Amino acid sequence: MRYHNITHDDMKNGDGLRVVLWVAGCSHNCPGCQNPVTWDPNGGLPFDEAAREEIFDQLSKNYISGITFSGGDPLHVMNIQEVRSLAAQIKEEYPSKTVWVYTGETFENIKDDPLMKYTDVLVDGPYMQELGDNTLRWKGSKNQRVIDVQETLQTGSIVLHCPEY
Repeated sequence: MRYHNITHDDMKNGDGLRVVLWVAGCSHNCPGCQNPVTWDPNGGLPFDEAAREEIFDQLSKNYISGITFSGGDPLHVMNIQEVRSLAAQIKEEYPSKTVWVYTGETFENIKDDPLMKYTDVLVDGPYMQELGDNTLRWKGSKNQRVIDVQETLQTGSIVLHCPEY
């Protein structure tokens, strides 16, 4: 896996203050994407032990709510194994921290992926420029959903995280 950045104290990509891992690699190529530089799976830097340590150092801070995986697409074939492993380790070491995942995939297509077991909130669906709205919270276009994954898996119906937004 490769990545472009690790953001500290982020307030825009999920609840509370978060650490965000911006992975490299996305095959959706959405017109108007805010991060087209992350599409190339060979871009950025190799995800190494120093990057892992940086993430866990941030997560050890009591004011950090959790991690957000974004990019690029964390579910891209070049990322998914490492993202699954990292999410599992985070949930084991920091069970009270939340895991958010942004993907161009829809929940219906990935609900059985093992990553969902460790995901608290999923922002799903491709960015659609014609439905773009910069007043939306945690998503870029009106077709995207901010899903409470664990409640959705439990009930079998889509449950939105903070549906008032």
